[in-house]
Amino acid sequence: MRRDTFLKSLAALAAAGAAPGAWAQPGANLKVLIPASAGGGWDTTGRALGQALLDAKQAASVNYEYRPGGAGVLGMGPFVARDRGDASQIMVMGAVMLGGLIGSRWPVNLMQGTPLMRLTTEYNVFALSPNSPFKTMGDVIAQFKKDPDSVTWGGGSSGSTEHIAAAMIARAVGVNPLRLNYVASSGGGEAATAVMEGKVTVGGSGIGEFAEHIRSGRMRALAVTSGARLAAYQAIPTLKEQGIDVEISNWRGVFGKRDLAADQRQALIGALTAATQSPTWQEAVKKNDWVPAVLAGDAFGKFVENEFTSLRATMERAGMVVVPIGFQP
Repeated sequence: MRRDTFLKSLAALAAAGAAPGAWAQPGANLKVLIPASAGGGWDTTGRALGQALLDAKQAASVNYEYRPGGAGVLGMGPFVARDRGDASQIMVMGAVMLGGLIGSRWPVNLMQGTPLMRLTTEYNVFALSPNSPFKTMGDVIAQFKKDPDSVTWGGGSSGSTEHIAAAMIARAVGVNPLRLNYVASSGGGEAATAVMEGKVTVGGSGIGEFAEHIRSGRMRALAVTSGARLAAYQAIPTLKEQGIDVEISNWRGVFGKRDLAADQRQALIGALTAATQSPTWQEAVKKNDWVPAVLAGDAFGKFVENEFTSLRATMERAGMVVVPIGFQP
């Protein structure tokens, strides 16, 4: 190639946003699957990540697709089954998806997709409407022990970490988890509305999803699921310090399509790494009270497999899974 032609080609690439150093291959035009409704944690994560990829010049464009239902399983199934080897598509996922797989017993193998990166972790918070007659978690538990059916627990999809936490709470306070009256929502936004409008007695979600409503007084926070009080929310007691021996965290990550080539996978991991190191992503982490928990490639894949085993055991102990299941994560 003549030097002048080569330089003109570089100029054209730069104008298109794909100059050397930008993520031109294996897919400058990225599609992000968010297997939930708008307004929840996966949506917030996916959009923050997409913007970070753009600002870090790791993608020329980012488009979002929503496919809610089944704790992300309804979107995950087609994602891992279709478009093999397509490195221009990624999916936001996390602990909630594993819980959905375990609880539903769907014979779908998540690990047919390509583990790319764990991004963040966070704890859940339980809250209620400020108009509720209950003032503390102790009040809620007293009524729950007296009449389990009279207390409705709200949150995300069946199998979400807040659903698992509610079942663990039931077991910890001596109530049969099978008596848990859990009202599932399609995402954090719907769950928040149910709490604020008093449609559920108490609701749980990632603390980042409820934080704004708690600060504004539209919700009253009762407890967090961490082992110690969170630095940014010192006023909210833990379940443990209220005599309820329950601790559980949520995490979120990214998967790619199945059958990605080694160089495709590495390019995606490189792009995600650059994005998570960008000021845009760091600002999102701080704003949403996420805890950075980056883990990439095979190490992330092993983590997911271990989490599946651990979470299944937790759900079995909590009465959410009566018969052990045999399919893979």
